[in-house]
Amino acid sequence: MKDTKDMLRIVGIILLGLFVSVVGVPLVFAAAGIAFSVVGLVVKLAVLLIKVAVTLAVIYLVLAGVRAVLK
Repeated sequence: MKDTKDMLRIVGIILLGLFVSVVGVPLVFAAAGIAFSVVGLVVKLAVLLIKVAVTLAVIYLVLAGVRAVLK
């Protein structure tokens, strides 16, 4: 009787492991993909913000230079 119980427990653990592998792993990869896309979006926004800041700084320097020349 004890051997049958142990055997059923081992089979149950194997089936649970298979279920987690089949269902859980794709979910983890999907969540990681979403996380990577969010990180990519944040990086793109940061690069865009840097480009805007550099553009504004160049425009300011050009205007300051023109103003200095006109004085």
